[in-house]
Amino acid sequence: MKKLLSLVLAAALLLSGSLFAAAEDEKSVNVGITSTIATLNPLAMDATEIVKYATSLVFQSLVEADSQLNFVPVIAESITTEDNQHFTIKVRDDAVWSDGTPITAQDVEFTLVLGADPQCANISLAMYSIVGVSDEGVIEPNAEAIEGIRVVDDKTLTVETKYPTALSTFENNFGRYALILPKHVLKDVARDTLLTNEWFNHPDVISGPYFIHDFDLQHYVHYEANEHYFLGAPKIKYLNLNVVAPSQMLSGLQSGEIDLIQQTTGAVPVEDYDAVKALPNVLAVPSTPVTNELIFVNVAKVTDVRIRQALLYGMDRVGMQENLLGDFGTVVDGFLVPASPYFSQDLGVTAYDPEKAAQLIAQAKADGASTELTWYVSAEESVWGNAVQYFAAMFEEIGLKINIRTVDLANLMAVVDEGQHDILSVEYTLMPADPYTDIAWLIGGQSLWTGYTSPATDDALALSQSLTDSAAITEQYLIVNRAMQQDAPVISGWVIGKLGAVSNRLVNAHPDVFGTFLNVQDWDIQ
Repeated sequence: MKKLLSLVLAAALLLSGSLFAAAEDEKSVNVGITSTIATLNPLAMDATEIVKYATSLVFQSLVEADSQLNFVPVIAESITTEDNQHFTIKVRDDAVWSDGTPITAQDVEFTLVLGADPQCANISLAMYSIVGVSDEGVIEPNAEAIEGIRVVDDKTLTVETKYPTALSTFENNFGRYALILPKHVLKDVARDTLLTNEWFNHPDVISGPYFIHDFDLQHYVHYEANEHYFLGAPKIKYLNLNVVAPSQMLSGLQSGEIDLIQQTTGAVPVEDYDAVKALPNVLAVPSTPVTNELIFVNVAKVTDVRIRQALLYGMDRVGMQENLLGDFGTVVDGFLVPASPYFSQDLGVTAYDPEKAAQLIAQAKADGASTELTWYVSAEESVWGNAVQYFAAMFEEIGLKINIRTVDLANLMAVVDEGQHDILSVEYTLMPADPYTDIAWLIGGQSLWTGYTSPATDDALALSQSLTDSAAITEQYLIVNRAMQQDAPVISGWVIGKLGAVSNRLVNAHPDVFGTFLNVQDWDIQ
């Protein structure tokens, strides 16, 4: 009965997201997503890809990553540096807000200042790295400027960091995740109201290709074209992000209810890959395996390293990957995927060794360590969820009891924020060209994901930012990943190549892990 009810609800949800129909002479496209959207406010944006994409359709970033993993201009004409500490941002001359006001360097400065104001700070930005910002990432409330940010002219500003920062890291962090806001609209709004301000639900001045038309964040966001978008008016009048159960993705593509699935925001179940590929009305688009199923162990709660090591040795990751993913996945240790320029085969993969895991558990238990853990799993990842069920059963046989809690992505992020987890796993796509930003976020300082830090990994990450030789940078990441093997605060379950799909009626659209929406204004209907 529960399964039947979930299917009925999923079908109803699929239909509810599509009820917003365009007139006969207006074009409408439905994008299927499998996670709810936590917010449409750039200042409250978390690190999830769905929030990033849903929000950046309205407020653009300085640069964005394309499908070839290059950072390409959006609002910025260029971001450059000569010493990895002083960065020059040039805003493109043709960049304008929807009301015709030019987008300026002052807008960029204003956005970064808001990102560090404790009343509305954006936790997705590493503001702590900028000169004049505290190590906690904040400035004085209501400050108008930051020491390390200087406006040179209306289209140019400079940013100084406290320590060396690779250009790729600066572009990935500040370039991609600082969604620029209109100073001329928001400068007089009380900052302590910005995180919950209703204006962000229906902003009337935007930089992106689409206005927000209507939304229910649990079910859909409907967008309407910005006819004054500076890169060209979108050919598609209405764009809809519809939350759909993964089990309904296949039928949605088949019926035409779904026009596009992007690999990191829409999870097509692995068991449906072949069926999607066989659809005559759809082009299936496999991606390079870049999405890592990362298992985060909270060292503040799982304090005995032997228990963490037992988790690494006690999971038959290779066998599970071969059985459940086949050619669509691979197994690695640590953070980096083979597509990263800094991936090293020297690391190897820790072999499955249940006997060693059992010994470690017994030793830790004899010394008083808890052998009962809670593992939070994303509800959107059905195949991985099945793998965790199997792993838990195997662990119980060797003395470790795992209590599984399956929650949706938004609640999973809340679990992280509150540090409730012993173990937590989620698909995590690190930008292969810039692993630093996410790794430093996940294990550096006071990370809520793992609570882990060490002088060796801190030093290696810091040194990676001042080097330019790829082989030397790879060596520093090797130090970090070897620490993951030894201390096991992070374990890679597997790396998966996600499947995207696009309807044959939709032209100029190519779903990929990165860059899917870069040319959304050029999408059109056959």
